[in-house]
Amino acid sequence: MVLPRRFAVRIVLVSLLFMNACSEDFLEITPNGVLDNAVLATYEGVDALLIGAYSMLDGVSQSYAWESATSGWVYACIRGMESNKGTDSGDPPDINPIQTFSETSTMPYLNVKWRAIYESISRCNSAVVSARMAFESGTITEDQNNSFTRQARALRGFYHFEAWRLWADMNSNRFVPYVDEDTDFFTLTNTEDIRDRIIDDLSEGTKLPLNMNQVGRFNRSVSQVFLAKAYMQMYGNYEAALTLLTEVAESGTNPAGQKAGLEARYGDIFDIEFRNGIESIYTVQYSVNDGSGGINGSWGEVLNFPYKTGESPGGCCSFFQPTQDFVNSFRTDSDGLPYPDSYNEEIVSSDIGLKPQDPFTEYAGRLDPRLDWSVGRRGIPYWDWGEHTGADWIRDPSYAGPYSPKKQVYKRSQEGIYTEVGTWTSGYTANGYRMIRYADVLLLKAECEAQTRSDDLGLGEVNAVRTRASNPNGFVKEADEVTPAANYVIGPYPVFPDEQFALKAIKFERKLEMGQEGHRYYDLQRWGDVVTELSRILSFEKSMPWGNLIYGRAIVGPEDVNFPIPQRQIDLHQGRLVQNR
Repeated sequence: MVLPRRFAVRIVLVSLLFMNACSEDFLEITPNGVLDNAVLATYEGVDALLIGAYSMLDGVSQSYAWESATSGWVYACIRGMESNKGTDSGDPPDINPIQTFSETSTMPYLNVKWRAIYESISRCNSAVVSARMAFESGTITEDQNNSFTRQARALRGFYHFEAWRLWADMNSNRFVPYVDEDTDFFTLTNTEDIRDRIIDDLSEGTKLPLNMNQVGRFNRSVSQVFLAKAYMQMYGNYEAALTLLTEVAESGTNPAGQKAGLEARYGDIFDIEFRNGIESIYTVQYSVNDGSGGINGSWGEVLNFPYKTGESPGGCCSFFQPTQDFVNSFRTDSDGLPYPDSYNEEIVSSDIGLKPQDPFTEYAGRLDPRLDWSVGRRGIPYWDWGEHTGADWIRDPSYAGPYSPKKQVYKRSQEGIYTEVGTWTSGYTANGYRMIRYADVLLLKAECEAQTRSDDLGLGEVNAVRTRASNPNGFVKEADEVTPAANYVIGPYPVFPDEQFALKAIKFERKLEMGQEGHRYYDLQRWGDVVTELSRILSFEKSMPWGNLIYGRAIVGPEDVNFPIPQRQIDLHQGRLVQNR
């Protein structure tokens, strides 16, 4: 059973409002828009509020969309230079400063993201309060109260952790406000180190069972992964994280109780029909054709499709175009291993400057097969839409380059089934966001092993991920469904001789395996690599024919390891919040 989302929340709340309409108390009229405690302090009332908190996991509501999408295509992928904004220079201009490291505290996107996160936290707090009232009034049991409260607190921990990654600055002791059900908003500040409170909330989620009977709810495994990420990101506590991740790797499940593992074929991970498959430890649930007009679908990612109307998926809007640096990263040597230090010494050829009818010779060098499940490029089959034909799939190649995103895109055979019908675009899809997948857990565990000099320094986990990618049944194939679409060569590492080598390999493997999935910038933060790595990539990208149009005079400095706190929020709190830079 898939957890209902925001449309269902409205139905439940409305039904709760009128559940006593035929009783003798009908003369006691509750004002419109008001939910009284008697309605909320029930199992149905608590569950409806909790579903409302879950419904913000995609970062989208009637007021927020791609500006706040939790999938991270703006704040993690574009900022992490796996992709550029794409489209053209003026649509919309507000992403431009994020990709040029020139955003200011008055930039609208940042305020929208802040509002979305703290609305999410507010919904969690409402569920905590409602559960307490329901338990005290005897309408729910102690076990039900524990389940509701632990889910709400785990969600609250995740939302605060997301805010922390975006805005906290340890060097200046400027953090983000922690808001719970007892917070006094008139004394709220962001100078308190809230890391322990985030850890406490996420730890509550680890008391949940493995099987929640619904794929959309947090369970113990989900909470353990987020707790491990918080330990790694906020404290550098790899020992605590390793214990958690080891349990998930060995016995973790998705919230419906299905044992987690690696999909046999890499591309299947991103197929809508596999969105809750074995690889998924947690997928944010999307739905379409449910009467919501598409808002329950991939509203936050609706811009990120090829631009070729009628003959390609989505038909709009050519955002989120992979960078040349990202494409070059998939080059391999004769043993099928990557070039983490020198991959940009040779450029994977593209059709930049060519028209679709112009002759084009595809790159013949060795490539990791995961490239063509991550990036749409000319001459390579694009799901079941036929070959990507180049410039006519791109809104403005001269501005944003020759590549299209792919991982979130649906198949031609799925249009109208897993896509919204009757709206301006078929880009509203049921292809939920893979927030945690099993390969992510393995690579995080590998990182912890390398950092703690444990076991084989993460070699086994990295090679498990690479071995799956090497399955020839999972390669992108030509139209004959037999011939590999490119010269795919990938192999395992023979050994990690020391922790420095291991960490370099693990970091690069995360780029290859998890690219375009909303992790990159946060990974660079955790490793302390934001300035050095992004400065290097920025220098290379500026050398591309389209590079200066996108990046201009952009530079990366120490102030770019996070984002400025929105000035609007500082003003609303009358100076009690202070800027982090």
